[in-house]
Amino acid sequence: MTSEVSKPSDFVPALIVVDMQEDFCPPNGSLAVDGGRDIAPLINSLLALPGFVLRVASQDYHPENHISFATNHPAPNNIPFESHIEMYNPAPGKQHETKLQRLWPPHCIAGTAGAEVIPEIDTSRINVYARKGMDPRVEMYSVFSDAFGNLDPELAAKSVNVDVRKPLRESGVTDVFVVGIAGDYCVKYTAIDAARAGFRSWVIADATKCVDPGAGWEQALREFEEAGVKVVTSDGPEVAWLRA
Repeated sequence: MTSEVSKPSDFVPALIVVDMQEDFCPPNGSLAVDGGRDIAPLINSLLALPGFVLRVASQDYHPENHISFATNHPAPNNIPFESHIEMYNPAPGKQHETKLQRLWPPHCIAGTAGAEVIPEIDTSRINVYARKGMDPRVEMYSVFSDAFGNLDPELAAKSVNVDVRKPLRESGVTDVFVVGIAGDYCVKYTAIDAARAGFRSWVIADATKCVDPGAGWEQALREFEEAGVKVVTSDGPEVAWLRA
């Protein structure tokens, strides 16, 4: 956690609520994260803070043939959570680049109830919705870029329906606060990419839940430190700046 810091003189904050969707929440989600639904009241209290100039909600929004779905790969290497496959960079001229992709149960399929934001979230306060992971060839945890970091607008348009950097910059945003599911995946990569995009980036720890709250969150904390992402809590001074 961060120690108390002074409010920056140029402080124009936005909130990104990551993937608070039915398939990521108990009791019926196909990729439910323990306690995922429980953080909705805290997220609503954050959405209501007057300091935010923009409030963004991201949604996984996958086609049925998405590469991360274990059901789209042959046995024996198709066990959800356990199996990994080789994924290729879809960017022109970079198809030789590969990453290992962890396989998941099918989740957040476009147009299904599992892809919907849970009703406990006060969506009346959301200004921008960003649907991501739409390119079947590549995983997309971050709302800013795919797993290979591709930000080219033409390529990114196949993966996400909104270039989130644009409304953030149009609103003069300097600081991005990130909450939601999962702290060790989509929250992590969104927060790191926010820092890489030039914003001061903050993760509100108690407003996130993880797939692996032990080792996964510990790894996320190491990566946050390397990327310059600050980890805070909802009762800390940084969130208090947003109450004015």
